[in-house]
Amino acid sequence: MRKSIIILSLLLLSFTSYVIIINRNSTDTSMRQKILKAFYPLLTGITKLTGKNSQVHLAETIVQPPVPIYSMAVQLNSGKQLPLESLKGKKMLLVNTASDCGYTAQYDELQKLQEQYKDKLVIIGFPANDFKEQEKGSDADIAEFCRINYGVTFPLAAKSSVVKGPDQNEIFKWLSDSSRNGWNQFAPVWNFSKYLVSEKGYLIGYFEPSVSPVGKEIISALDK
Repeated sequence: MRKSIIILSLLLLSFTSYVIIINRNSTDTSMRQKILKAFYPLLTGITKLTGKNSQVHLAETIVQPPVPIYSMAVQLNSGKQLPLESLKGKKMLLVNTASDCGYTAQYDELQKLQEQYKDKLVIIGFPANDFKEQEKGSDADIAEFCRINYGVTFPLAAKSSVVKGPDQNEIFKWLSDSSRNGWNQFAPVWNFSKYLVSEKGYLIGYFEPSVSPVGKEIISALDK
């Protein structure tokens, strides 16, 4: 019994130390957020083994969308509008995000990807509270959380809904409706679903949450 208690105490101490190390640059985060960040590598490992949230759907052929994505604009969390027409000539990675999710650590990977491909890619985050209410903060709270804890510099949209329904964000309505984008019907299955749009405004692919922003699947699509 005593041996079991000692082993359990050592494991708890090791895990606590690991959580502290992983979150050494995080400030103003809840204990839940700290633990979720520490568990992120385990989460992605498990989902890869099970195949959950790990699907990749790529356009089989280049399809000109019936509705041009460049006809739309993103309502940013700053209150300004970002016309997507201004991003012609660059790829776009559009991601629904949340601050209190097991995948929230992907903010760090998204920022690294933005810096690596700054000349050919624009990432836009779309905070949403659709999945287990994991984004309860205001636009100002979200922007501050992302800046302080992950150094996010890419644009963030105003918080909205990304799942299919009457309140779905217009950008995600385009991304998940084949009559608009030309082929894809998949809406986000969870936070940090990713959609890649080409330099000409064609939808290239949909990547489920467990697909890392810096993984081979997305990097390969970016390098084409």
